[in-house]
Amino acid sequence: MRQENLEEFIELYNGKKTHKRGETWSEDNEDGRWCKYSYDDIITRDKTSLDIFWLKDKSLTDLDNLPDPDILAAEIFENIEAGLNSFREIMETINGEAE
Repeated sequence: MRQENLEEFIELYNGKKTHKRGETWSEDNEDGRWCKYSYDDIITRDKTSLDIFWLKDKSLTDLDNLPDPDILAAEIFENIEAGLNSFREIMETINGEAE
């Protein structure tokens, strides 16, 4: 997480600007990230969960069409190998410059 990931939150929910707070999520703007709830809305939830159900990772919406587990495992393995190779190259560069 980086500063730029929090900038919208800081702007909208700055303690010095409580009178200017505003929601960015609505039924018309489902990509908005900020929504407020009343106490009654929260307390009626099961175990007063604060799960942000209205934010969805669109890449996970079609879970029924995921590749087979062996394909997923192979892709994960390839990604790990690629990361290790990149790290090896970095270490070779570092070690080569240190000599």
